[in-house]
Parts: sequence; C-alpha cells; structure tokens
Amino acid sequence: MNQINASTLQKMFLGGAKRIEAKKEYINELNVFPVPDGDTGTNMSMTIMSAAKEVGGLENPTLKELAKAISGGSLRGARGNSGVILSQLFRGFTRAIKEEEVVTTKILSTGFDYAVQTAYKAVMKPKEGTILTVARVTAERAVEVAEESEDIDVFCRAVIETAEEILAKTQDMLPVLKEAGVVDSGGQGLLEVLKGAYDAYLGKEINVEIPVVQKKVVPQTTGADISTADIKFGYCTEFIIMLEKEFGPEQEKEFKAFLTSIGDSLVVVSDDEIVKVHVHTNHPGQAFEKGLTYGALSNMKVDNMRLEHEEKLIKDASKIAAAQKQEEKKETGFIAVSVGEGMNEIFKGLGVDYLIEGGQTMNPSTEDMLNAIDQVNAEHIFILPNNKNIILAAEQARDLVEDKDIIVIPTKTVPQGIAAVIAYVPEVPVEENEEAMKEAISVVKTGQVTYAVRDTSVDGKQIKINDIMGIDDDGIKAVGNDVNETTIELLNGMVDEDSELISVYYGQDVELEDAESFAETLEDTFPDCDIELQEGGQPIYYYVLSVE
Repeated sequence: MNQINASTLQKMFLGGAKRIEAKKEYINELNVFPVPDGDTGTNMSMTIMSAAKEVGGLENPTLKELAKAISGGSLRGARGNSGVILSQLFRGFTRAIKEEEVVTTKILSTGFDYAVQTAYKAVMKPKEGTILTVARVTAERAVEVAEESEDIDVFCRAVIETAEEILAKTQDMLPVLKEAGVVDSGGQGLLEVLKGAYDAYLGKEINVEIPVVQKKVVPQTTGADISTADIKFGYCTEFIIMLEKEFGPEQEKEFKAFLTSIGDSLVVVSDDEIVKVHVHTNHPGQAFEKGLTYGALSNMKVDNMRLEHEEKLIKDASKIAAAQKQEEKKETGFIAVSVGEGMNEIFKGLGVDYLIEGGQTMNPSTEDMLNAIDQVNAEHIFILPNNKNIILAAEQARDLVEDKDIIVIPTKTVPQGIAAVIAYVPEVPVEENEEAMKEAISVVKTGQVTYAVRDTSVDGKQIKINDIMGIDDDGIKAVGNDVNETTIELLNGMVDEDSELISVYYGQDVELEDAESFAETLEDTFPDCDIELQEGGQPIYYYVLSVE
C-alpha cells in the first residue's frame, strides 16, 4: 500500500491507544523509584484514551475530522508531563494530515517532523534520554525512509526499528536510568503506541499480555552524583486557558518567561482559542493567577493513580463533610488530607472540620478540594494537603473560590500538617497564623519506613524487592532487612544536637505491643529526645516519623 485513508488511520490510532492501555502497568514499573508511585503509563494511557473516545465515536471520518478529534481529545485529556508531551506529538502530527484526502509516506514523515517540532517548542528545557529523544530520532529516520520508499509497510517497520534502537540507548543518556537498569518510561510508551498502530494497520489482534520488567543491577559508579531530585517531579500544575485576550508570540514569550521563573518542566501550547499549560512549580497559585490575565481557566487537573479508589474516597469524604457542616458561619475552618484511622482521629481532636482520605497513590483532585470547601461554612479556611503531590490540587481550588478566603499551608507530610494545626492560635489574625503555621512546618523533619516493590538501584543504594527502606524529606537514606533497624538508621540521619522530640506514628501493619517495645528502644537510643508514640493506622508505611 502506498497510501492510507482516514478509516485506516482511525483504526491505527485506536490500535495504538489499545496497546498502551494494555501495557500501562508495565510502563509504570519502569519508574526508577521503587515505591508504588510510577505513573507514566497511566498518564499516557489516560491522555490517548481521552482522544480515543472522540476518535472512536466518528463514523466514516475525513482526515480533518480525525485530526480534530485526535488533537483536541488528547490536549484536553493530557495528564502529567509525559501525557502532555504525547498530546503535543499528536497535535503536531495532525497539522500535516488535516487538509489531506489520503496519507502517504511523505505526509507521514512530515507529520512526524511537525510532531517533534511542536513537542520541543512546548517544552522549555528538553532533556535528552526521554520521550523527546525517541520521537526526534525516529522522526529523522522517517524523513529518510520517505525519500526512499512510498511503501507504507516499509516505512512503519523502519520507524519502529529506529524507535526500539534509540529507546535502548536512553540508558546511556540519563544516569538514573543506567543506575536502575531501565529505559525511559515515556519513550517506551511512545514505542507501544507506534507498535499498536502498526499492528492495527496489519489487521492483527493486539497482544495484551504484560511482560515482566527485566531490570539489571549495574556496577555502582555514579550513584553519589545522583539525587532523588533527578527522579521525583515537583508540584505538577496543569490547566487550559480559554483565551479572552491577545496571545501572540510576544505574550507567549512573556508568559513562558514568568513560568520559567517559578518552575521547570514547562509545556505551553496554544492555538487561536486555548492555551494548554503544564509546569512543575512550588507555587501553582502564581501560575494560575498569571493564566487568568489571559482568560478563564478550565481543565485544572491532578494526577490520580487509582481513580476507582478516588471515586470511593470522594463519596466517603462527602459523607464526613455532611456530618461536619456548620449551620452558622464561623471565622476559621480547617480541611486536611489524611490517611489512616489514627491520623484521622488526631486531626479531629485538633479541631479539623473536614477530612479527605488520600495518600501517595490516592491523590485527591481539585474537585475534591472544592467539594470540601463548599462543605466547610467558614470565612477563612486553611487547607493542609499533607502530601507534596496534593498541594497543587489545593492551590488550584483556592484560586477558583471567590466567596471564601482559602489559605493553603504547603504541608508535604501528615506530621507537618499536625504541627501546623498545633501552631494555630484562635485569637491571632489570619495572616499571622499563616506565617506561624508555615514557620512550624519548616522545622519539622519527616521520615517514612516502607518496603521496596522491586529490585533497583537508587541514590547509590542497591535495593532488592521487599527490602525495608527509610525515606526522609530528601530521598532514600536507609535500606535493610529489619523494620526497626532500618528505622533507627533513618533517625540517626534525622536527629541532630537541636532535636528535642521524636514522634512515631505506627501503621496498620504494626501491632501496638511491637510499637511500644520499639518506642522503648528509641528512648535508649536517643536519650536526649522525648519519644511520643501515636497510632497512625496508615497503610504501606510501617512508621511515619517526625523530628522537631
């Protein structure tokens, strides 16, 4: 075949969507950090499936209709950095096909080239060794093949072969991938889309068998130079601006410059009507405020690893809110994100009005926060996200509320949230309380003890599946086979001469008797600190610790 019509391309797109949906957990496991928070496959799958819903609903589409469904659906459904980049690859590709009647290898290669140009333009600081590299090198090969052959099959096979070759080389481009023995997860996702599209072109059934991730342990040579900051993203902020004012090249340049000044991993893509924004920042609210100067905001989202869990949590939170809603408006209210019955009881005892249960793999959304705000009848409402991945949802909600004063205290852990509430003084003005609460969380060191979900190497540490890991605010600091020993090793790095109090919150997998015995051991190990033992009831983490 020397050309593809809209119907065939429609099947190919849906084939790519089906394959990445089937392989999303495999892609998630390529995340180098060995706790269950890898979400690249989920983000990319949700992005393409958003477009697939629109594409699948078309009957006998033209290429123009198909291009609009692919571009618009993926843009509005994009989640996470990898999802946004994937949507921009689609957006660029559709520029090449939307005015055509059929697609040839020349048009395909032009589409690949446009895709890469669009994605690289949208990302302020492209990093080699990622999905962008896989897309770029593949596009370069696509242009070469199109010059040599008009055969669609020859073109597709060459493109996929090149994508596989460059994906394998991503390990040599990023030290964190080399150390963990994996390839780039975003690049793997792109390869799966290409393979799924080709299978559909051939009329094959998609193989949904998910392979086992094969990881190797490599000799440690550069681990000391690798930090968790290279692995973990910051606060991911995403939204769409419905343009009401001029947004030409000058305005776009100014907007990007501002976002670059407050964050990184920037993606800004615009057309005549909307601007899609993705940025990692410690100040999501500032990004939203800047966006509002150009138009109304929509599609403000957070990443959710377990949507089915989230739906249940929303319902549970609504029930709690209904029971706690105040008849008379009060001066100040509190909303806190919590996980575990013990943690919940602590927050309730401190006077928190509304609790949303959520954790590392169950991040509440902006909508959840808005529901909470609606249920708390107070003039001023403090929100305690208690997780770095939830702060953006809280700040997004804050900027959407006009009839209440919302103050987000950027707590990254439950112990920080507890310290913030304790620092609150009713008789003091809101502004002074905000400063006091932020000061309180700045002096709290937090640690968590959990288990590894797979073999890997991170931060210079060789980790085996089911190893016990001690993680502080900066990354993995202790690895061992015994929970108590690993916890003590972690605390040794957290406690200094100024430390006075160690709070220990034991999880649902730790018996009270064992926790009490361990607390006595800590008293002997750290005689200069008071040891406070509390039932946390949290899943996954044996102990959550704070040092003040």
